[in-house]
Parts: sequence; structure tokens; C-alpha cells
Amino acid sequence: MKATSKKFKNVEEYIAAFPKTTQTLLQDLRQTISQAAPRAEEVISYNMPAFKQHGVLVYFAAYEKHIGFYPTSSPISVFKKELEGYKTSKGAIQFPIEKSIPKTLVKKIVTFRLKEDAAKAMMKAKK
Repeated sequence: MKATSKKFKNVEEYIAAFPKTTQTLLQDLRQTISQAAPRAEEVISYNMPAFKQHGVLVYFAAYEKHIGFYPTSSPISVFKKELEGYKTSKGAIQFPIEKSIPKTLVKKIVTFRLKEDAAKAMMKAKK
């Protein structure tokens, strides 16, 4: 179950609101994103943890049966083949609670989002 009744101030507080097994998955995901985007800032946005560089790169959230990973819609189509084993929607990927985080895939997606984010920032700067 998502802990939405509380307004979270930071990522630590968000992660602490979940059972230990979920906390471990959230920390793994957080660390993996941080390794792929070391200059990105951790923020809480829409009451979920997010990583932001120029704009938000990715969000993530815990639920009863999965960890939701929200990298926007473009990586879902770009990495469609690699995501075949996961439930996806337009802008979301579900990582089941009973499995470990697919770190290599997450790093590829975050790296892709960094490139998109940098290109978008460059376009804005040119205007």
C-alpha cells in the first residue's frame, strides 16, 4: 500500500514509511539511479521520490505488490524489448516486490533520460 496519507519532506522519510523488505528495494533503486545520475538532485515531487537534473529525470514509488518506476514515456518504447518481463504503461514500469531491482536496466534508462534532459535544456537555452 502506498503511504500517501502523509506529506513527505525527503526521500529518507518516504522510504522509512514502508516495511523493511520494501525499504531495501527502494534503497537499491535509489542507489542505482544515483550512480547513473551522480549530479542529479533528490527531491520529493507529487509526494514521491524523484531525481532532478535540469528537469525531473525519474520518479519512483512503493506499492503493496510492486515498486513503480516512472521514467516518462519515451524510455518505455526505446527499451520495450528489455521491459517485456515487466508490467508497463505509458510512463510507468512495475518492478514486483518479490524480485530484485534490475539495476543494469535502470541505469540504461536513467542514462537515456539524462541525454533527453540535457537536449531539452539545450533547446531551452537556445530560445
